[in-house]
Amino acid sequence: MYSERTYNVMEKIFKGLIWSIPTDSNSLFITFDDGPIPEVTPWVLDTLKEFDAKATFFCLGKNVEKNPEIYKRILAEGHAVGNHTYNHVDGWRIGKTRYVANINKCSEWVDSKLFRPPYGRIRPVHWKMIKDDYTVVMWNVLCGDFDKRLSGEKCVDNVISNAKPGSIVLFHDSIKANDRLRYALPRVLEYYRERSYSFKPITNGF
Repeated sequence: MYSERTYNVMEKIFKGLIWSIPTDSNSLFITFDDGPIPEVTPWVLDTLKEFDAKATFFCLGKNVEKNPEIYKRILAEGHAVGNHTYNHVDGWRIGKTRYVANINKCSEWVDSKLFRPPYGRIRPVHWKMIKDDYTVVMWNVLCGDFDKRLSGEKCVDNVISNAKPGSIVLFHDSIKANDRLRYALPRVLEYYRERSYSFKPITNGF
């Protein structure tokens, strides 16, 4: 079973990446990867609105190209967006030129200086090539909604056992995660709302 927390060694290797956001308030930074898609993302937006929550969506360029109206809705409702490559390339299995080209192709559809590598996989050479153009945002709390071995209850526990003020929490607005996401997201939002937390988008200035 994977660790719910990102390994500390990664933070030491990539000191310039954002793993959490310093805050003096009870704030969480909820993020979603891999959308937008019509089967999941509109429900996510409706749920966030119900809890007066703002979030950050790391979008695949190919999905924005297919679903521009959902992308426009994300922005219109006050959420932030980030680049997640055009078609979810694996940074450990692709050369530096193709990797950066895929990021640049996504930027034709996603207007943001935030970037999150798919699978969290980025090599030092990739980071050096993009760090002047993008803020690379990782996470320090992993819901695990993509993992079919997990129950919705376990996904909730993964968050509430680890998230604290300033945490960046990772969910997925994808078909693969859909069942566990629909169970976990409203319960996580309710849990932290009852404890007077706010949910903020990530911006370049944080």
